[in-house]
Amino acid sequence: MTARIFDTTLCSLGEGPLWHPTRQSLFWLDINGHRMFEKREGHLTSWQFDTFVSAAGWVDDTHLLIAKKGALISFDLETSAEQVLHALEDDNPITRPNDGRADPWGGFWIGTMGINLEPKAGTIYRYYKGELRPLFTEWTIPNATCFSPCGSFAYFTDTPVAKIWRQRLDKDGWPDGEPKLFLDLSKGDYRPDGAVVDSRGHIWIAHYGYSKVTEFSAEGSALQVIHTPASQTTCPAFGGVDLSTLYVTSARQQLDAPADADGQVIEVSLDVRGQQEHQVIL
Repeated sequence: MTARIFDTTLCSLGEGPLWHPTRQSLFWLDINGHRMFEKREGHLTSWQFDTFVSAAGWVDDTHLLIAKKGALISFDLETSAEQVLHALEDDNPITRPNDGRADPWGGFWIGTMGINLEPKAGTIYRYYKGELRPLFTEWTIPNATCFSPCGSFAYFTDTPVAKIWRQRLDKDGWPDGEPKLFLDLSKGDYRPDGAVVDSRGHIWIAHYGYSKVTEFSAEGSALQVIHTPASQTTCPAFGGVDLSTLYVTSARQQLDAPADADGQVIEVSLDVRGQQEHQVIL
């Protein structure tokens, strides 16, 4: 399988790819550029925000939930109107949102982190039925938020620690007990960033600075490596008509001599299917 360029737009810190199942389009964000993009049937649309935006979930055909510095908002794709759903560390000037994804119950998990990578400044939250509850505190770069197809587990990582944790969930999607270590990637050429789980329960992890995405089984066995032309891969997402295309965002920040693909969105055609992204229930 060959990785190729899906879109040539250059992002300083591309993140949060989201395949919208009813619009049949890919959304992604440039955290540093305060921008969001949608590519639909070859046409690119962009929206400019006044601060950091990092992750999104789909609410309906014309609305997204977006994690923005200081708040979770409902965003109208037709009018660009914003409605604050809940404050998100609006009293903390040093943090911004980072990785996030909707869960099978219609909740939205979102991590925060220090704008300047301040150690242990971040928290992982879940927004569900109007409540924003902190789940895990004193994380540095929360990432890899994704969910097993059976709905029994959530996965996440603190990127500098390079360990993937698996958290059992209860009948309403809240953590049940303590997270358990799933993968220890602290040795070797790994730096886990974003991740997504396919329809079989396999986890696909982007590794920042290592030009690759790795696939692991639900039991934690290493299966394959997809090499990409972008060095700083940030997050994968499944999409396309049959959910068998893996889209991967990347970053261009802090590179002295970036390659053409750095900061662009990569795509890879696979022989497996992903899960449809879950709908956020407001």
